[in-house]
Amino acid sequence: MKHWVFLLVAALLEIVWAIGLKYTHGFTRLWPSVATITAMITSLYLLAQATRGLPIGTAYAVWTGIGAAGTALLGMIVLKEPATVARILCVALIVSGVVGLKLFTPNTGA
Repeated sequence: MKHWVFLLVAALLEIVWAIGLKYTHGFTRLWPSVATITAMITSLYLLAQATRGLPIGTAYAVWTGIGAAGTALLGMIVLKEPATVARILCVALIVSGVVGLKLFTPNTGA
């Protein structure tokens, strides 16, 4: 179970750094850049820890799926990006794939 927790936190940090990129203005603003880079490093570290007990394909797909869906949703909410029905349905497809991977990944016992 701890590997899934590592993976969830890593994915949430992926959302943080992806949104953070917008605030760095091309890494020209110091503190947003520091926060974004810190989130990147921590996210990758936790992803690596998660792969110690989860298949790499599952871990990477879940990490990118949560990151992509979360970033898209926060983009719509926080950054006022278009929230069309088509975009929301596409995010729902990503989420359903992540849930499916969680449900159908065998317990490795690690």
